[in-house]
Amino acid sequence: MTTDAATLETRLTEAEDALHRLLVGTTVTVVGYDGHRTEFAPSDETRLRRYIASLKRQLGRGSGRSGSRPVMF
Repeated sequence: MTTDAATLETRLTEAEDALHRLLVGTTVTVVGYDGHRTEFAPSDETRLRRYIASLKRQLGRGSGRSGSRPVMF
């Protein structure tokens, strides 16, 4: 299945926004029952970063990391 660039761009923006929310601590699910309160982080940071890298590769942006290059004088 091929996904068009506009859809990939939208997904990338959403994933980067989700990562930002996760890193600043605003992405938390709170469950309350019988007077108890439990918080769950719905996303795993590593998994989310891999997804972002995958979207960037599909868009032809690579991993965003450059390889080492020799110094030339």
